[in-house]
Amino acid sequence: MPGRRSVVDYSLHRRSVLRDVQAGRTGLSEVCDASPYLTRAARYHGRQTDLPCPVCRRERLSLVNYVYGEGLGHVSGQAKTEAELVRMDAAQEEFSVYTVEVCRGCGWNHLDCSFVLGAEPDPGRQPRRRRRAATD
Repeated sequence: MPGRRSVVDYSLHRRSVLRDVQAGRTGLSEVCDASPYLTRAARYHGRQTDLPCPVCRRERLSLVNYVYGEGLGHVSGQAKTEAELVRMDAAQEEFSVYTVEVCRGCGWNHLDCSFVLGAEPDPGRQPRRRRRAATD
């Protein structure tokens, strides 16, 4: 994605978690706990990869992108496809994207990476403040 910035990769943490699972220090129920909402998001909004699940090795992993930002309103917290992210990058103020890898078979899920998209804030401009509704 061309406008990605402030990228954080969580692969070292992933390796640590998988090592703990293989050593028996962490149970499968602790790492294979994807919610039904997350597995549905992986099915309808995710991008399937060629990587096998590191836990069950039967299913291929899906990557799901979640968006968060003050300027997104009701869209904040929703899963978005790659095509939707490209459109949002061109049209929105700065927002954060969190990519989660999910196995729809066993429920493995882990934060893969995070990054920022959207128009970079102008350093000389004050951020917009929302008006509070008057209560009578």
